Amino acid sequence: MRMVLLAWLVWMIGLTKIVEGEILGSVVKDIRRINKMGPYLGIVVPNSFEMSPLLQSPSFVADPNLPTLDFSGRRFRIGTLKNEKVIIVMTGLSMLNAGIATELLLTLFKVKGVLHYGIAGNANPELQIGDVTIPQYWAHTGLWNWQRFGEGANDELSLESNGDFTRRIGYLKFSNYSAPQNEISSDNLLNSVWYQPEEIFPIDGQPEVRQHAFWVPVNNKYFSIAKKLQGITLEGCVNSTCLPRTPKVARVKRGISANVFLDNAAYRRFLHSKFNATPVDMESAAVALICLQRRKPFIAIRALSDLAGGGSSISNEASLFASLASQNAFDVLLAFIGLLKS
Repeated sequence: MRMVLLAWLVWMIGLTKIVEGEILGSVVKDIRRINKMGPYLGIVVPNSFEMSPLLQSPSFVADPNLPTLDFSGRRFRIGTLKNEKVIIVMTGLSMLNAGIATELLLTLFKVKGVLHYGIAGNANPELQIGDVTIPQYWAHTGLWNWQRFGEGANDELSLESNGDFTRRIGYLKFSNYSAPQNEISSDNLLNSVWYQPEEIFPIDGQPEVRQHAFWVPVNNKYFSIAKKLQGITLEGCVNSTCLPRTPKVARVKRGISANVFLDNAAYRRFLHSKFNATPVDMESAAVALICLQRRKPFIAIRALSDLAGGGSSISNEASLFASLASQNAFDVLLAFIGLLKS
C-alpha cells in the first residue's frame, strides 16, 4: 500500500509540473503533432507591418488543423509558403525580442533553416531606398567597452587582460564628431567606445565555456542561391511617388544591428566607412547569433526603407516607404524559397 501511495505522489508531482510549469501538457501534445509534420523552414519577422505582405499573400496557406500555437507571449503560425512547410514567428522590436523568439522557435520545433526578412536603414550611399540587401555577414555593434576620459588607443581597456574585452575590432572617438571637419577637434569627456564581440555558447561546445563572435556569416549555400535573385522585378512607387530608379536586389558584404534606431548622418557615415555596412537594423544580428549557437542555416533579407539619417532634415523616408520596402523584402523571400526548393 505504501508503494502504491508513493507511486501516486510521484505521478501527481509530475502532473503538477506539466500543468503549472512553463509548458502545459496540451501544448506539448500540439508541439509533437507539429513536429511530426516537419522539418520546417523558420520564418522570423520583426513587426506586424513587415509580416502583413506574407499573411496577405496567396502563396501562404495556414495549416487547416493547427494554424497557430501560442507560447510564452509568441504566436507561431504553421502552414506552407510556396508549398514549403514553414513556421512563422513575429519577434517585436529589438535584439532581445529577436533573440528570444528565435531561440523559442529552434527549441520547440523541428526547423531545418531560418529565413529572416524585414526593412532596414541604409548606410551605403551606392544603394537607394527600395533596394533589397542580402549581407554575407552580420554583427551586433551595440556591445561596447566605454573607455575612461584621458585614456587612448594604446591604453589597455578595463578587464581586457583576462579576456573579457578587446581592442581588436576598433572604436568610435567622440571628439572626432564634436566640431566641423575644417576645425581641429578637441577632447570630449565622452572619450571613446570600443566595439566588442558577443560571448556565445554553441550547442556543440563545452557548457559554460565561452566563445566569441562579432561577424557572423550567413549560410554559404543560402548566400550562393541569393545570387540568382538579382534580376527579379521589385516595386518602385508608393501611390504617385516613385523612386529615382527601379529597386534592385544586391548581395552585400556586411549588415549590422543594435538597439538603436539610426537617424544620424554622422554615425551612418562612420558605420559604412568603419565596417563597410549597408543595412542597419535592430534584430538581424540577434537572429544570426542564435542560429550560430544552434548551428542552424540562416540568411537575412532586408529592404532599405530609409537613409538612416542621410536624407534631408525635413524628409521622412521611413514613414513613406516602409510599406514598399516590406513588400519588396517579402517578394525576395518568396523568390528565395522557390529557388531553395529547386
